[in-house]
Amino acid sequence: MRACGGSGKMRIVVMLALLLAACSPSGPPRIVEPRLKEQPARGLSLLRQAMLDGHNRARAAVGVAPLVWDDTLAAHALSYARTLAAEHRFEHAVQPMGPGREGENLWTGTRGAYRYDEMVGGFVDEKRFFRNGVTPDFSTTGKWEDVAHYTQIVWRGTTRFGCALASNARDDYLVCRYTPPGNVVGEVAF
Repeated sequence: MRACGGSGKMRIVVMLALLLAACSPSGPPRIVEPRLKEQPARGLSLLRQAMLDGHNRARAAVGVAPLVWDDTLAAHALSYARTLAAEHRFEHAVQPMGPGREGENLWTGTRGAYRYDEMVGGFVDEKRFFRNGVTPDFSTTGKWEDVAHYTQIVWRGTTRFGCALASNARDDYLVCRYTPPGNVVGEVAF
């Protein structure tokens, strides 16, 4: 949706939605606008390639070795992505501390509206707020959450990852899992 301009009809629809939101006990309605005329190409091999390209381009930019795709991590990511989609939730998985813990990046958006490169691009775009300080003091905003997806991607100690996408009728859920996990308190990303 454009911030200014646009048709009078669209402005009326938005104003009506805002008015109804004020009266709705469940909060504002979700207004979804198609971003693309055609849905982006999908498929496991396209997802894998887009994630490898996006992750490893970000790592190369800071001089960190590329990540290797891991089918087991991708399977873990798929299992959790399916859970999020089925339960209409968007929150990190509960994982035990210590060995076996995996790093995790999550993304969600309107079903079929985003390309894979846009999804990973959302993680990488956090670089604009990053400074290579000691975790969790590595964000120029003062909030570690503003850069934690990016730092997980470029974390020097991380060597393998896998991602998966699951959808429900309304949303896509991307989950990426990493090992060894990044964002370790007291350490720097690279």
